[in-house]
Parts: sequence; C-alpha cells; structure tokens
Amino acid sequence: MLWEVDIYPASGLPNLLAEGVVSESADLGLKLSMAVDAARGYLVQGDLSREQIERIAAELLFDPVVERTIIAPVGDAALNEAPASLAGSGAVRLAHVLPKPGVTDTVAESARQAIADFEIEADAIRTFKKYWIAGVDEDQLAALGSKLLANDAIEQIIVGPLLFDKLEVGGDYQFELVTVGIRELDDESLGRLSLKGQLYLSLTEMQTIQNYFRELGRDPTDIELETVAQTWSEHCSHKTLAGRIHYRDESREIRFENMLKETIFAATQEIRRGWEDDWCVSVFEDNAGVVRFDEKYNICFKVETHNHPSALEPYGGANTGIGGVIRDPMGTGMGARPVCNTDVFCFAPPETAPEEIPQGILHPRRVMRGVVQGVRDYGNRMGIPTINGAVYFDPRYLGNPLVYCGDIGLLERDQSFKEPKAGDMIVAMGGRTGRDGIHGATFSSAELTHESEELSGGSVQIGNAITEKIVLDIMMVAQERKLYSAVTDCGAGGFSSAVGEMGEKIGAEVWLEKAPLKYSGLSYTEIWISEAQERMVFSVPPEKVDELLALCESEGVESVVIGKFVPTGRLELKYDGHTVGDLEMAFMHDGRPPVVRDAVFTPEPVEPIASDALSEVDPADALKKILGSYNVASKHWIIRQYDHEVQGGSVVKPLVGVKNDGPGDASVFRPVLTSNRGVVVSCGMNPHYGDLDTYHMAASAIDEAVRNCVAVGADPSQIAILDNFCWGNTDRAETLGSLVRASLACYDVSTVLETPFVSGKDSLNNEFRPEGADEPISIPPSLLISAMGQVDDVEKCVTMDLKAAGNLIYQVGLTRDEMGGSHLALVSSLTGGQVPQVDPHRAKATFAAMHQAIDAGLVRSCHDLSEGGLAVAAAEMGFAGEVGLRVELDAVPNDLDATTPADAADLVLLYSESNTRFLCEVTPEKAEAFEQAMGDLPCRRIGQTIDEPVLEVLGSKDRGQQLRVDLASLKAAWQAPLAW
Repeated sequence: MLWEVDIYPASGLPNLLAEGVVSESADLGLKLSMAVDAARGYLVQGDLSREQIERIAAELLFDPVVERTIIAPVGDAALNEAPASLAGSGAVRLAHVLPKPGVTDTVAESARQAIADFEIEADAIRTFKKYWIAGVDEDQLAALGSKLLANDAIEQIIVGPLLFDKLEVGGDYQFELVTVGIRELDDESLGRLSLKGQLYLSLTEMQTIQNYFRELGRDPTDIELETVAQTWSEHCSHKTLAGRIHYRDESREIRFENMLKETIFAATQEIRRGWEDDWCVSVFEDNAGVVRFDEKYNICFKVETHNHPSALEPYGGANTGIGGVIRDPMGTGMGARPVCNTDVFCFAPPETAPEEIPQGILHPRRVMRGVVQGVRDYGNRMGIPTINGAVYFDPRYLGNPLVYCGDIGLLERDQSFKEPKAGDMIVAMGGRTGRDGIHGATFSSAELTHESEELSGGSVQIGNAITEKIVLDIMMVAQERKLYSAVTDCGAGGFSSAVGEMGEKIGAEVWLEKAPLKYSGLSYTEIWISEAQERMVFSVPPEKVDELLALCESEGVESVVIGKFVPTGRLELKYDGHTVGDLEMAFMHDGRPPVVRDAVFTPEPVEPIASDALSEVDPADALKKILGSYNVASKHWIIRQYDHEVQGGSVVKPLVGVKNDGPGDASVFRPVLTSNRGVVVSCGMNPHYGDLDTYHMAASAIDEAVRNCVAVGADPSQIAILDNFCWGNTDRAETLGSLVRASLACYDVSTVLETPFVSGKDSLNNEFRPEGADEPISIPPSLLISAMGQVDDVEKCVTMDLKAAGNLIYQVGLTRDEMGGSHLALVSSLTGGQVPQVDPHRAKATFAAMHQAIDAGLVRSCHDLSEGGLAVAAAEMGFAGEVGLRVELDAVPNDLDATTPADAADLVLLYSESNTRFLCEVTPEKAEAFEQAMGDLPCRRIGQTIDEPVLEVLGSKDRGQQLRVDLASLKAAWQAPLAW
C-alpha cells in the first residue's frame, strides 16, 4: 500500500511554506493576486497497517506540538480537499512537487533508516510538497510552477491529485555489454558523438581516441569512452591552462609548453628555492595544498567551484559544492580534519526584471537564496564553521552564477603524505551510488544553453551532510588505527576519477557489481561515473580490510571492497565476471593530445574620466550610493545564516564591532584549542577591473587578499595563496589572452611578495547561450585569490572597528588617480580612468611594516582600503565602532598631479581604489613609534576620532567641509540592500 502523510502547521500557527510562495512570487515580479495554503509530507510504500503508519508519523515524521497531520492511502478524497483557509477565494488548484524518480531524496532516506530502527520495513519513501492556490489560471500556475515551486532539473510537478499507487524505485538491470562504433566515424560524426554523448571532447581528442582503438583493432565499450572523457575533461585535467599556448600582447610574445607550470607553479618553485626554511609541505600534488602550522600539525586549504550545477539547481549545486570541497582536505595526505569553510558567490543583481530572464535560466534572486541555503545547511550540519567569504554582483553572471567553496583542514605532520600500494584492496566508504551527478565532470566543461536543464539535470548531485559527518568520524578513527595506505574523495567523475587517479602509477582491477546502490537498475557505466556524494575511496592492506569494514559497520557506515590495485599499469573494469573496460593508465593520463591555442591581448587606450562628469558628483550622495550598492553593502543576511562559532576556535568573526555588524577584513581561528597560534583567512577579487586589464585585476586580487590578512595581524612572510580562475570560452584567442595575462600577473606579484600558490582550480566555458542568440552571455573574467596566513598569538590580532574618541587616524600607502573600474565610477556611470595597479616591491615593504606595528601593539584598529576607497573605509570603521572621525584630504599621501582641479582631486582622494593602503587608528602616545615603524613608506596622519557620531571630511587646498554625514544614516544605507 502507498500511504500519504500530509503535515500542516498546527491551528493558529503561520504556514511559512505558503507565505514563502506568496512573498517570493512577489520578489520574482510575478504579480499574482492569489491565496495559498501548503503542506509538506511523505509517501510511504510498504505492507503497513494504519496503526503502524500512524506510529511512524507521530514518532518520526512530524512534531505534534506545532504540527498536525492527515494520513490516508494515496488517492483518498480527504487528502485533496481544499483547505478551509481558502474558502471564498475562488477556484482552487492543487499542485504536488516531488523529486523526479532516481533523484536522491536525503530526507526520505533518513526516514527509511529510522523506520527500520522500529523493526518496521518500508519498501520506499519519497518526500513531497503540495500547494493549494486560489486566484490563478492554468497558465499562471504553470509559470508559478516553473519559476518558483519546482526546479525541472530535479523535481516534477503533478497538477491535481496523485493518481499513482506505487513509487518508482528502479527496475532490475539486465547486463548487456555496449560498444560504441567509433573506428569508422567521420569527423562530423565524431563531433556529434562528443556532444550528444555529453563527452564534450574536441575533435582532435575524439580522433586520438579513435586512433587508439583502431590500433587495438576494436571499438571502445561505453564505459571506456566515458572513462577517457572524464579523465580528459577540463575539470579534471586543466587542459587549457596546462596546454601549449602562443601568447602575444603589446610588448611581448611567449610560447608556453605548459602555461600553468610556467606561471603559477613556477612562481611557487622560485619562491621556495630562495627560502632557508621551506614551510610549504605539499603543493599542487594532492587534493589540497599543505603548509606547516606548528611542531605537531600542518594545515591544508582547497577552494573549488561548483558553477554549472548551481546554475541548474542552486541548492543542490551549492550544497554539494561545499560538501565536495570538505572532502578534499579529508582526502589530502592520510586525511585532514576540516576546521573551517569559506565561500564566495557571484550573482546577477537580484532585482533583475523577470521579463529579462531568458528561457532556461533561474531568476537570480532564486539562485541566490538556493545557493546560500545549500552552503549553510551542509556546513552547519557537519559542524564546520563558515568564517570568511564575499559576494559579487554583475548582470553577466545571469546565466552562470559562480559558487566558490573552500575548506581548511588540520592534519598531523606525519600524516601529510600517502602512497597506495600494489596488492592493496580498493574500499569504498560512505553514501550509496545513484544516478545523481552523472556526466558532472564533462558537463562542467560545456557551455550552458536553454536546453541544459533538460539535458544535464542528471549532472546535479544531491548531498547528505550527516552521512559525510559520519564518514569523517570513522575516517579519523581508521587513520589513528593505521588501517589504510591512502585515501581520496569521490569527486568529479566518481569512481572513475578516484580509482583512476589513485591507481595511475600502479594499475587497478575494479568489480563494479560490488558497489552499494541507492536503487536497482543502474548500468555498470552509471555505477562507474556517478558523482553520488559522500563517498571516499581507500587503499587498504588486505590484512586490515576486515578491521576497517567492522569499524564502519559498528557506526552504521556502509563500506565494501570494490577491487584491488594490481601492478599491471592497466585499468580493468569488471561486472559480474564480464570485462567491460580495459585501458592503459598511460593512455588515460598521458594520452590526451596537447591543446595548442593562440592567445592575444590588445590593451584598450586609457581615457581619463571626463572632468565635467566628475564635477557633477556629490561626495556625500556618492558615499551613500556606494555603501548601498550590492557589491559593497552588508552581507549580514548571508553571514548570520552560517554557524561561525561551532568547534570553538573562532577569534575574529566575519562581522565585528560594537554590535558585531561591521565588515571584518579577514577571519582568525585557532585550529588547536590548546594553543593561541591562529590561522587567518581572507580573499581578494575584483571582476570589474578585468574589463580594463586582467593583469592588473589579478595583481589587485593578490594584493587585496594579502592586505586583508595583514590588516588583522597575519605575518606576511607566512601567507599562502590559492587561485581560482573562472572564465568564458577560451577557444577565443582574446578570451584566452586575458586569462594568460592574469596568470602572468600572478607570477610577477607572488614572486616579489613571496606568497606561494599552494593549490588552485579553474572553471572555464562559463557562458550561457539563450535560445536563438548568436552570441552567448559570458561572465566577466573572474579570478578569486584566497589567502591563508598565520599569527603566533591571536590575542595580538586587531579588528577594523574604531575603538575610542581622541585617537589618531593614519593612512598607510599612496593614493593615485586610479578610478578605472572603481565603485564611484559604477554608481555614477562614469567611464574611463586608470585601473588600480600594484607596486609589488613597495607592497612587500608595506605589509612587513604593518605586521611589525600590529605585532608590537601600536595599532588599535586597522582596515584595508578597497571597494569605495578611503571614504567607504572611514565610514565602515566609524559605524562599526560607533565612533566618529574627521579626515583632512590635504594630509592624504598621494601622487596626484598638482594641476588636477581641486574638486576632482578630492573625489580621487576619497574614492580611488589604489592598492596596498590601510587606514589605522593609533593612540596619541604610540603615534611616534607607529610612524617609526612605517619608516620611509607613504604614511601620514590624516585625521582623528571624535565624540560626535559623524564622518566629517575636510577638502584639500582649503576647500572647507566636503562631507559631513551621521554614521547612523551611512550604516542604514549599507545594511538596507540585503536586509531580506
């Protein structure tokens, strides 16, 4: 029998599910005059009596204190009657929203396991939501369904009553070996196979595969073709950045054999060669970069992207984005314990008009809510604090939101390396394998179109944080008992990538029928390439297998032997005794033809911002506009959804100040609670600068990430950085040229600052092609630099909020006429201007001096100057500390041309976004020591803190008061945009 359990709020309590539909439909601009009632529920299939289903409902499925239920067999009239709340509202329409068959339903799976604990067996369970909507016609209901109620990538809408009496749980799989006739295909057919099969390989790559199998005298099986596609995907092999590139710009011509190795990797190698004490442990070798922390521990850091899945299904894409990157430290060395998360998001503006949304794209407000909830739920449920991040907005992120997720892990120094061994058994642990995430690695390498939701919905993975938390706990015990030789996570490509990478230097034999499945009916190929979540793969000595399996069983974690590592140099895949795949590891990992591409960069001439346009800018009005712009505005709506206190190590939180609502520069935490040694986490990113010059965009991102770390007290000589490139289609020479130019900046700046890159990731082809469009919507070049610094004593750290009236305000660093891409230009619709540049040698000296001053206790508060320049930094310090300040522009250290008109000069001094600058609060008695610490660097006292809660700015050249605004109004402008 199929039972339905409908769950409503108890009488008198609000129906938040229904209210959310009404409010969110208004947010999306649907403008429907409607009334809504709603319920959530469960479909439970099995030979269950009413007494049993009522017991299950009462004890497991709902809370009788705040909820009520209706329980009946599916199809019973009582389940489908319009609620009394909608009486008199006109015709009422009923719609059910359910996961599509085969989509992971984590809540239902948890319920099934809990029911089993009652010694009651349920054959299948599925969750659902149901809505009664009055005041809409069929077309309006369809629009509401597609834009709000359901996501077609993973959910189905059933209008009216449920008419089925059985849940689809998958049919039996009948083995049939599938071969793909590739040897005789012409080039056009090869291209069609690559696209329709979601392989997303180039013609040259398809020809290479074709020639390989011609030499073998046979056609590939489907699993062999899929394995090569996964291994050669952009996501897994980084074939563009690691390929051959012929680059030309206005002053040079470079031929790269491997661009990544000759820029990012080379920078780190050069830096480490110059050190007497190399604190880098493992870089670009494992799942995360590892550096030394103290005498007992190392720390590792990885940041990944999950863009394409998040575009289709924001909650699931972001949920598994953070879940996946947490598994990277877990799979680093012998396994690190995750200690904190980071996230950075890029969205289209949430007020985008619904009529501007092309078919196949979700509204950015819906994307934003889903992404934030996905990251929130996974991190919070695993008990890992989310302590740092950023959010950027640009209309060009409409088709491709960017979701960067990062995790830092702690591991003992003697557990930092691993080595799978021939003869070890391959053990899979964690979640079961299903169809979710199939083609995820190859899909992430493709341009999105209006059809992507339909064609690639299966590429969206579904996460279960509780399962991953249990796997983590088991891992830590197994590590302590030394039960395995190596571990890695099942990420992109599933078993294909995990086993293929772990066995690359050895060889492996895999028995696919051994893998536990979520439901029957999966083919051997689906088992192999599924990206179902929460799975880890171990290399286990034969004599340790039984103990590991018993440990897992004792905690209810599934684990199974799925193969062994054999010294053959081959990957042999079997299913029920049939050989379904047999590939040389050398061909998989080294057989990909080199990608050879042209890259060009032609700089646009720098045009100054028109002086007459600047003269029309009102400084006070501009400040409120910038503070109230999405890129600068408070992100408290997001931050407060995250738990940044769990584990007890957070020292400097994401929000700081008197009321814990000011924008901190970086976060600080203690990974070892018995020690005061801390880790500092920050980021830097400037997409708007890339519109002018990606070299300076990349240089500015590094400078910003490092100075954010330094601003709270990090030692600049121990800061490691990560790169995450998100770009458009690099088949275009101009687009690839902009990426190469950014990579060159990474090399130039990091080698001078001696900040090594320890890990990185790229995500290319972030474009969306609307139906019928000639040109795709491409994201702006977007380089995220994440920084991980260290402090000897967290008690010496400082925050950005002003502490008291009567102190002195210093600006450290030089202000230049660098308004190109600035937030003043954005909010005032100004064009032209020089993009901010970095003097890395001066930056290095400035960072060292600032660290010396903070470490010596000479600084009460410190804030970096970035978005919005001096004016925004001063406002933020003031309203965060509830202390007023007066600034004199005549005193600001600068190199402006003396002939610059005074009104234009004041705007530049206020709103220029020149790099390597800090605003510092210093007590009068420590002023002399602070100035001595700065030495010959640009550093001048530019004002003081005052009792009155205002920001007052006196103009240069005796121009008098230019700005006087109360801090409360500035704070209100800053908090308003995202006060959702």
